[in-house]
Formats: sequence, C-alpha cells, structure tokens
Amino acid sequence: MTGKQRVIGVMGGSGVYEIDGLEDAAWQEVITPWGDPSDALLTGTLDGVKMVFLPRHGRGHVHSPSTVNYRANIDAMKQMGVTDLFSVSAVGSFREEMAPGDFVIVDQFIDRTFAREKSFFGTGCVAHVSVAHPVCERLSGIAYEAARATGVTVHMGGTYLAMEGPQFSSMAESEMYRDWGCDVIGMTNMPEAKLAREAEICYASIAMVTDYDSWHPDHGAVQITDILKTLKANTAHAKSLVAALPELLGGAYEPCPFGCDRALEYAIMTAPDKRDPEMIEKLATVAGRVLKG
Repeated sequence: MTGKQRVIGVMGGSGVYEIDGLEDAAWQEVITPWGDPSDALLTGTLDGVKMVFLPRHGRGHVHSPSTVNYRANIDAMKQMGVTDLFSVSAVGSFREEMAPGDFVIVDQFIDRTFAREKSFFGTGCVAHVSVAHPVCERLSGIAYEAARATGVTVHMGGTYLAMEGPQFSSMAESEMYRDWGCDVIGMTNMPEAKLAREAEICYASIAMVTDYDSWHPDHGAVQITDILKTLKANTAHAKSLVAALPELLGGAYEPCPFGCDRALEYAIMTAPDKRDPEMIEKLATVAGRVLKG
C-alpha cells in the first residue's frame, strides 16, 4: 500500500459522452504542452472513488479518429492523476462468435494507422517502451468482471486491428485482417494504448461490437444505420460497466503487479547532458517520475 488514492479514467468512444451518477460532477479545462485535448474533462466521484471522463471525439462527436489529439488526451489524464484508464470504443468484428452487441476485452493490437503522432518522445529525449503486452492484465480482468455483471456477452481476449479510417474496410482488407488472426477492428485505440504505456498509466480496452465489418456473407457492407442502432444498446451496457468499476477497484491505489506504472524505468536512452530542455519540459507530466531522478 502506498497511501496514494486511485483515480479511474474513462476514455469514451462513439456513443459514450458522459458518466452517469457522478457526484460533484464538473467539466474542467486542461492545458497540455501537446495541444488541446478532445474536450474538457468531466470529473467527480462515484461510490467514493474519484473518476475522470474524456469523450474521445469531443461532445457532439467533432473529432475524427485521425484528428483526435491522442498525446494531449493522455497527458491531460495524467495531469488529473489518473492511475487506471479504461478505453471504451466501438468496433467491427471478424469473428462469427463475436456478434454485434457483444463486448470484447482486447489484449493485443496490430497498428495500421499512419497519420498520427505515436510517441511523447523523440529528438532531444529518446525512449523505447515495451508494448509486447499492451494492456494491463489486472485492469482487463476487472473490465471483464464488470462487463459480465451487466449481462452482456463478453469475450476475454482479442486482437484489435487499428486502421486509420475514417472510411470502413474494403472486403479484401476485411478478409486479409481475418487471415492475420485479428478479431475486431477499430480506429482509435492506437496510438492511445502506446501513449498510455509511455505515460505509465495502466490501460484496458473494452471493445463494443457494432457490426461484422465487410467480410460476413450474410451482412454485406457496413451500414452506419445498423451501427448506430447497435451502438445505442451497447452504450447502456457500457454505462453500467463503468458504474461497477469503483466498487471492483476500490479507492486505495496499489502498484501495478505487471509494471505498467513503471514502464519508463529503463526506457530513456538519451544521456542526461544531451537532453533537450524544451523537450524535457514538455515531458514533465508523463515522464517526470524518471526524469527528475
């Protein structure tokens, strides 16, 4: 035990724009050295545990997957003291058994995005973190338990293909991703998961299946009207899942048994006397723990 208090963060995707039941709820503007987050952050407490919510696309869905400022979003969460971050996002499915309306607790990613800043580090301060296991196993287990409690069909484990978008897949792409062993496809969890690891925040991905992408012979091409219909039902389950998190996690913080909160321990490669002061200043929030040492 450290005496530190837990702060649960929720990154809400399509259809999830707030947390119900927050006490002392207030929207708070956060300034980051990486630019503006997607929106103000909703803060409050739920069952005595502090929670922070950020709508990934902004209220009213104003940011596309490619224009979301992922670095600013993660930095803002870190500034707010978030220790455990849950991503909630809509996905297409490559597997018959992962049907529309089901939830998948993602444990692996293939990153096919190309138009996004993917690291806090770079010239002036180089660092390499491991994303061999890109999500926190502890948080994933909590997410699975919370999802089951809602009554939704939930699958533990799955590989998420992160595409650039905003268009959906062609049939050929969809078939190729299936051959690669991917289970679901989405547009937002990368570089989000990588940046959370760089910021030493435990991260779990809750994928809400809305469709069968483009491969399924009985469902044809992705239709946005069908997605929205399923998304509405998924959103109710997602809110119930989020509401269960404080009780399952508790309010007292404990160090991550898998080391997510110590990911930078040996990651920074640039010698102290070669580090760019301006870059170090920008990294104060996400990497201050190791840069001050």
